[in-house]
Amino acid sequence: MRILGIDPGLRTTGFGVIDVDGSALTYVASGTISTMHLDKGQLPARLKVLFDGIREVVGRYEPDAASVEIVFVNVNPQSTLLLGQARGACVTALVHSDLPVAEYTALQMKQAVVGYGRAEKTQIQEMVRRLLTLPGLPGPDAADALGLAITHAHAGSALARLAQADGVIGTGSGKYRAGRSR
Repeated sequence: MRILGIDPGLRTTGFGVIDVDGSALTYVASGTISTMHLDKGQLPARLKVLFDGIREVVGRYEPDAASVEIVFVNVNPQSTLLLGQARGACVTALVHSDLPVAEYTALQMKQAVVGYGRAEKTQIQEMVRRLLTLPGLPGPDAADALGLAITHAHAGSALARLAQADGVIGTGSGKYRAGRSR
């Protein structure tokens, strides 16, 4: 199974791709999608860059599933709203590509990767390097994205086993229903 992890951000969105075979994790790719070349006032254009960038990553690496960080409220509500829009563009690109999307909090990712929910960025980078036997440290955004993919590799298989044991069947998504027109 190939998993794409996404660490959403309006300025820089990290991505990480891993292959999972049983308990073996193999690094495939990682990097960032940047909107810093655009003016801050060009929100729609920045969201389009993120959407298109995620679609390009999906097209290039053909993942089977994706995992995205859940955004929490920051001290600054405006920053939280902007980050939420960036996350929405990323999730929409993944869903548009027909990928199943799992969501994890930063705390869940840190717990799964480092074993401590309040781990620092450098600790995440080091553990991702070790778990994937990388020659050097990935950048902080790419490390978080790889951490999200690793989290899904562990949690996703456990959840799938639970669903099989309970006989849980997935439900269909919402359907478009025509509204009133003149």
